Amino acid sequence: MLDVTVIEDPEAAAVSLDPIRAGLLAELAAGPASAAMLAGKVGLPRQKVNYHLKALERHGLVELAGERRKGNVTERLMRATAASYVISPLALAAVQPDPDRFRDQLSAHWLLALGARLVRDVGSLITGAAKAHKRLATYALDGEVTFASAADRAAFVQELTAGVSALIRKYDAPDAEAGRGHRIVVAVHPTVKPQTAEVPDRSDEPDQSDQSDERDQPDQLAQPDRRGSSHRPEPTDQTDQPDQ
Repeated sequence: MLDVTVIEDPEAAAVSLDPIRAGLLAELAAGPASAAMLAGKVGLPRQKVNYHLKALERHGLVELAGERRKGNVTERLMRATAASYVISPLALAAVQPDPDRFRDQLSAHWLLALGARLVRDVGSLITGAAKAHKRLATYALDGEVTFASAADRAAFVQELTAGVSALIRKYDAPDAEAGRGHRIVVAVHPTVKPQTAEVPDRSDEPDQSDQSDERDQPDQLAQPDRRGSSHRPEPTDQTDQPDQ
């Protein structure tokens, strides 16, 4: 079983987004099970579970893990093909984000478009590498930093851009005969604050309407090009559902 895989086919994406089938995927990611075993967990008749499992299998989201005899019946034990799934923008190819449509380093929407392209491209590379039985050469760095001020954050972004641009100028070899192009994406965005169960009561606080808005600036992102300058769920088809 893969740790994570990308769903590129629109029909497979629609199948995976069905709440019942998504629930079955979650159960099968935990371990192999038969339709009869799953029926008690999800509260559906075995026949309906079997129907949904066949749809998932047809789109490569679950696979046969083995068979076992139970009385006069042979049960098929199914398992998920991955522990988790990501839907590629290719599943909505006609409206997928295009970061080349506009470039704005201070736009959170541009950062999101770059992230979507990252999912699309790496997903396609993973698919191709798996078919060729080859290892995909990638690298990722993830970390957190707390800035004392917006000025510090801006200075950090400037130094980061300069450093990455210098490395690109140093190692870029576009005329190398055996060279292979690589995409570099660097992003900086605020961390997501944990959700709190209670909302603080601020009814007795003074009116803040006359105070200046000091919200964080939009996410900053730098994607240097090879010369060092900065570059820039489909609805579920219900026609195949059985009568509920």
